[in-house]
Amino acid sequence: MPKSPSLIDVARRAKVNISTVSRVLNGTGKIGEETRARVLKVMRETGYKPNRVARRLRTTDGTSHLLGLIIPNIQNIFFADLARGVEDVAYSNNFAVLLCNYDEDEARERFYLDVMQSESVDGIILPPIHEHDPAVMQVVKSGLPVVCVDRSLAAGNLDKVEVDNHRGALEAVNHIIAQGHRRIGLIGGPADSSTGRERLRGYKDAHAAAGLAVKTELMRFGDYKQGSGQVLANELLSLSDPPTALFVCNGLMTAGALEAIASRGLRIPKQVAIVGFDEMPLASVFNPPLTVVRQPAYEVGKCAAELLLKRIEDPNRPATSLRLVPDLMVRKSC
Repeated sequence: MPKSPSLIDVARRAKVNISTVSRVLNGTGKIGEETRARVLKVMRETGYKPNRVARRLRTTDGTSHLLGLIIPNIQNIFFADLARGVEDVAYSNNFAVLLCNYDEDEARERFYLDVMQSESVDGIILPPIHEHDPAVMQVVKSGLPVVCVDRSLAAGNLDKVEVDNHRGALEAVNHIIAQGHRRIGLIGGPADSSTGRERLRGYKDAHAAAGLAVKTELMRFGDYKQGSGQVLANELLSLSDPPTALFVCNGLMTAGALEAIASRGLRIPKQVAIVGFDEMPLASVFNPPLTVVRQPAYEVGKCAAELLLKRIEDPNRPATSLRLVPDLMVRKSC
């Protein structure tokens, strides 16, 4: 296996000092454009890749220009759009993004947190797996900048970017009630996540405002995965007095609920109405088009990356908490 070119190899081929190559890499010092272009040309020709840890030690600000992003499920369009927002901001500021997917698994989350730290990332963006996440709190205590997105931690004064989940759920269930439904099934998220709790609160508050009792037999709680949406929708639709409408608290579970409805040959919205939390690919061209609560996922990622870069630049600034507003996209599934 051929040896990777070193900093010395690049300097020799470009006929410059090692310090000149280092200044080109780090963007420091005064270097003529002709010299810079020659060094960069040699780097491309030789396939030279700087060692990130060594480069961090050489830079005056001690940064690696690498951000960590850990998300629960890249198949969830919300997190895919969020990741794009993070990446766009990072790239425009000369940062790269290391992306990992923890699949709502605590051991996997811990593993990727360890990877991020070993790769010397300058900071991490993630939704904690739950509100009392010891692995994330350990990272916070180490001093590495962390920005929470979508979900928050119960402890710790951290930068965070969330969506107003209570408002989104309240508007969705108000809309369902306005269409005449009184038995509204809930397929909620995990009770130990801030998103699950806030969407449940919106569901309950909409019932209270309409003078309707919340019926526990119509409530089920899943894990934000498609399989649980299908299983729980089938449970609700199998009741002797099933709900006439379903409010499903994330996009993947909505997809599962739609599978359950289709497998039973039920027509939407005539036999059962459905509203989902999260926009879905092609939701507007479903038959019928799907009513959803659309979260500003790209903006969440963009704001989170901006906050993280500010935190890296000024570690002692006060924590910032942003809450973005979702939109109810009324179509024809309810």
